[in-house]
Amino acid sequence: IEVALDDRGLRPGPMFADAELIGIPHRIVIGDRGLAAGTYEYRRRGEAENRSLSRDELLALFD
Repeated sequence: IEVALDDRGLRPGPMFADAELIGIPHRIVIGDRGLAAGTYEYRRRGEAENRSLSRDELLALFD
């Protein structure tokens, strides 16, 4: 698994747009609300919707 961490300090929208532009196939967002709820935001390139997944569900995608 290759990881790209975007820590440029931009707002999420421009970072997500750049990820699409360079062709990142999977996007996982770990935010404060998700951490509190024990979920991660996942989106596959080309899909219209984000999915909120538990740690186990997320790991199962890449198993």
